[in-house]
Amino acid sequence: MSSVRRLSLVTDEVRATMPERRAGALRVAIATQDMKNLNAHFGSAKRFAVYDVTREEWHLVEAVAFDDVSDESGKRRTEGDDRITPKVEALKGCHLLFCLAIGGPSAAKVVSAKIHPIKAPQPQTIQEVLLRTQMMLRTCPPPWLRKVLADAGVAEKKPSFEDED
Repeated sequence: MSSVRRLSLVTDEVRATMPERRAGALRVAIATQDMKNLNAHFGSAKRFAVYDVTREEWHLVEAVAFDDVSDESGKRRTEGDDRITPKVEALKGCHLLFCLAIGGPSAAKVVSAKIHPIKAPQPQTIQEVLLRTQMMLRTCPPPWLRKVLADAGVAEKKPSFEDED
């Protein structure tokens, strides 16, 4: 069984689950080996940096660390040795997942947990990922992001032709 460690900022209570999302924020998970860069495949990520992102700011919510990760060799491990499900469970509540790569079965599990996976073409800093996410929120978000925002309850109500001033 793999162990999961959570590092989060708390005030007066210990939490065993992910902290509540800030109002109007999109929860974003970033696969990282060093907590500075998006530089990991989903299966081999030792950590996920989890942020709440709005148009104006972002806040680190927590860092989730894993002991049992893939070595990216492509070889299957023993039957019943599931490293993916604990990661998906730990990231539930996130809306977006940024990683360098994710396999088909892993992507299916992530999507079924209502997390939208996004593959980055090359490593980049976490700050660049967050700035790009904010830019998408500030401008006209692509259709897939509008759906994520609507599902998350973050999207602003669009004016209707029936609305009168």
